[in-house]
This record gives sequence, structure tokens and C-alpha cells, in this order.
Amino acid sequence: MSRTEISEFGEFGLIEHLTKNVELQNVSSVIGIGDDAAVIDHFGKQTVVTTDLLVEGVHFDLMYTPLKHLGYKSVVVNLSDVYAMNATPTQITMSIAASNRFSVEALDEFYEGVYSACEKYGVDLVGGDTAASQKGFIISVTALGEVNPEKIVRRSTAKKGDLICCSGDLGGAYIGLLFLEREKKIYLESPGVQPDLEGESYVIGKLLKPEARKDIIEFFEEQNIIPTSMMDISDGLSSELLHIAKASECGCVIYEEKIPVAEEARKAAFKFEIDPTACALSGGEDYELLFTLRQEDYDKVTLNEKISVIGYITEPEKGKTIITKGGNSHNITAQGWNAFKNKI
Repeated sequence: MSRTEISEFGEFGLIEHLTKNVELQNVSSVIGIGDDAAVIDHFGKQTVVTTDLLVEGVHFDLMYTPLKHLGYKSVVVNLSDVYAMNATPTQITMSIAASNRFSVEALDEFYEGVYSACEKYGVDLVGGDTAASQKGFIISVTALGEVNPEKIVRRSTAKKGDLICCSGDLGGAYIGLLFLEREKKIYLESPGVQPDLEGESYVIGKLLKPEARKDIIEFFEEQNIIPTSMMDISDGLSSELLHIAKASECGCVIYEEKIPVAEEARKAAFKFEIDPTACALSGGEDYELLFTLRQEDYDKVTLNEKISVIGYITEPEKGKTIITKGGNSHNITAQGWNAFKNKI
């Protein structure tokens, strides 16, 4: 494969090259790439804005993360935050800083993933920036969305008696990371050894190519459900649940047997002799939705097999507890991802 140095394009030539095929999909995108700023008109709806920063060596490892997957994931993790507000994402901006070890072809591969995610979720890339990095790859994505004012969902509005629910299954991404880190270590010690990842495509896919839960937000709309609180699960179930409890000034009870863990993840966890429930509680990077509902919505939510009811909200003095399969009660503690302590 031929290699084109970024320096051959220059900053503006690189931007033009990477964005030459952008086509706007949303009527709210009035002006996109090519001017000093984008122009967005949400026609009376309120605008949701979120930003994520992804740093090589902290949030991702290019030894086992394909650039196309990284581009896709960098968009999805931002859209997940927009959906967590019960909003519809409409635009993103993408800024990158890359060292001279990256070629134009490598960045093309990264942007192929970016455009794939934009197409799948119906969002427009409307701007961003490029810069040189002394070392490594840095990605900053800002996502914008729209929502009717009466449908905004926050973390701070859960009420006593509300059902605690989550989408999908949890813990798989963390277990996928364990496999990839194991194979990386083996490779560094013995470069001739082929990676052994047979049968682990599910958990590895959960880490490298997560999906945002657009389908759950669409289900809420169809069923006329507005959650009483919501956030996405990026740092582990226990951490996010404590965020909601603190913001809403309430307590909570969840049941271990109700926490959804895929069979593929369960079997994979046993290979590392770790507890699948611990992976779900503290693993992170699942990008599922954690939300609370009024009890009157229980019959509606049971129509969706992708949603699990795992507990309920209590008064604050009851604390934050998990009931184990053996019937014991333990305090919920946050042991999830900490960006200033954890590194890939």
C-alpha cells in the first residue's frame, strides 16, 4: 500500500481531502464544512451538546484497535450521551491531532469509520479541526442533538418507587479488553505467536465496535414513555447508578440475578476466573442506557426484550444496595473507569 505523508497536503488540503465526500442529511444542518463555522437551526427544539476526548494510550490502544473501528467508536460514544438525554443526535464536529507516524491513508481509514457511523445514525459531520501531535493520536468529538423541551431526561429526577432499568447486556466490553490485553502481552513477549481469540468475537466486538441505543429511544417514542431519569453506561453500572442516586438524592436496590449478562460474556469471564457480575458492575464501555421509569410504565417496558428491570429507587436513608443471588445485601461501590488512574 502506498503511503502519503500528511505534510504533502498541509492542514487545509488534508481537511479538504478527508471531508470531500460529506453530504448533509438533516434539514437542521444549514451550513456545514467549508466556512468559518457551521450553522444549525433546530426550529424551536432545544439543542443538546456533548463532547468527548479520546487519547491514545489512555482510551485506546492501536496495537489491537483498527483505525476504522476507532473512527466508528469515537462517534458512537458521543451519540450515546445524546440519546441518554432522550434526544436525537443530528450533527457532530470531529477534531484530530496526529503525529507524523500516521499517513494520509491511515487517516482515510479512520474517517471511513466516522462516515459509517454518521450514515448509520443519520448525523451530519459539520466541522472540526486538525493539528499535529508530538506523540500519538488525539480525538475530540462534539455531538449535537435536538429534543422537545418536555421530553428532556436528566440524571437528577428519579423518584422513590421508580423502576431501575437498563438496555442490552453488560460487562462484555471489559472482558473483550482482557482478551486483547492478554494477546498483546503474549505478542510483545513472543512476536511469532499467533493471537488466540477464537470464539470471542462477541466480547471483542462489544469493545471495539459498540453501538448507541437509538432503538431504545425510538421505542420510548413509540410507547409514549418518558423515563424519570437516564444516563449511558460508560464507566460501569455501579458508578452510573450512584451518579443517578446522588443527583436525585435517593437510594436504590438492585438484584444481581436481574443484571443482564450475555451468555458469551459469562463463559468468557470464567476463562479469566472472574465474576461476570463484577464485570457488569465495574467494567465500563458498554454504552447501554441506565434509566428509571414510573411503575405505571412496567407493562409497556416488558414488551421490549432488550430492556431489563433490575431494581427500584428508594428513599435516601435506605442507602444504595445490591441483593446477591444468595439473598445477601451489600453496599454498591463505584470501581469503574477513572480516566486519571486507568490506562489501556
